[in-house]
Amino acid sequence: MNGHERAAVKSRTRLATIEDLAPAEETLTVAFMDYPWTRWVIPEDDYAKRLRRLQGLYLRHALRHGVVFVTQGHAGAAALLPPDAADPSKSTMEQIIALHGERIGRLTDSPSAARAWTLETLGVRPSHRGRGLGSALIAHALRDVSRRGAKEVRLETSDARNVRLYERHGFQVTGCTDSDGGPTVWAMKLRLAESEQRRSG
Repeated sequence: MNGHERAAVKSRTRLATIEDLAPAEETLTVAFMDYPWTRWVIPEDDYAKRLRRLQGLYLRHALRHGVVFVTQGHAGAAALLPPDAADPSKSTMEQIIALHGERIGRLTDSPSAARAWTLETLGVRPSHRGRGLGSALIAHALRDVSRRGAKEVRLETSDARNVRLYERHGFQVTGCTDSDGGPTVWAMKLRLAESEQRRSG
């Protein structure tokens, strides 16, 4: 992808509104259809329907308490939450528990950091991968939360290819966990001030 193409992709990334949630939900559903972690924590019975409903719940919570980004045509979507984001409502938590069913015990609480934003999800439709949309979403999100005062962004991923993608944006692996029978999960973080200094240098 040349500089002109990268600029075009960047210009097509924006903050989402309530009207974007349904197509973003669909995008994240197909993006995570074969993702190791979701395959591990969501029952096989009605997997796709459960996954879509969970994505919808998470997106609505992020739009209310954090930020959601989409690319043109909703081919990609991402959501981040600030460190002081409210917990999901009781009704939302009941739905999340029900959708995970007997696999709810496979979910683990991630350690929180006082000043860290969390990249909760980022996905691109398989038909649009390789066009720089993931990188555009990451870059746009980092600029946006930096303007909102974020000092650090954290994330977790269970796909080694994602580790390499995030490393290209300055994230560093801080831990690696192997669940009992589940996928490997990499924890990563990025200190935004340091990242900005590297880009300006």
